[in-house]
Amino acid sequence: MIEVGIFILISILLVAFTLTRPHRHRFPRLLALESLSALVLLNARRWFENPFSFRQVLSWILLASSLALAIHGFRLIRAAGAPAGDIENTTRLVTVGAYRFIRHPLYCTFLLCGVGTILKGVSALGFGLLLTLFIAVFITAKVEEQDNIKRFGEEYVAYKAGTWMFVPFVI
Repeated sequence: MIEVGIFILISILLVAFTLTRPHRHRFPRLLALESLSALVLLNARRWFENPFSFRQVLSWILLASSLALAIHGFRLIRAAGAPAGDIENTTRLVTVGAYRFIRHPLYCTFLLCGVGTILKGVSALGFGLLLTLFIAVFITAKVEEQDNIKRFGEEYVAYKAGTWMFVPFVI
């Protein structure tokens, strides 16, 4: 029951944050964050079961990778993207670090976190939430790419042609 209360609180905060954003990708990103939050809370009681099982170890590796990539991505945006106010309003296209290989490392963190979380406790509902997360992240990235083409023009089109969306050599 406490998980439901936490989910409601997180949802209220996410909706409030989303409504303050002017970006066109804010609603699919909200769906991605809601799906991820629900997946985390669905498996909250299983996070430390059988801590040395293969599934748990793989889960922790994916979760740690997600966190490391998020920190790396945000640092690059701040340093190389020269954001004007909001971190999402970069004034320069970031093509270094993880951005050299993938266009959306921060959205990749959602996917890594989602897969790492479902490994904590596999269920049909969990797979449904994971599928929703993947679809919402994909839509978010596509909308953001349209905005980036408008913002950066041919520079972004060339960058897009030479990089993967989320995972090198996969997608």
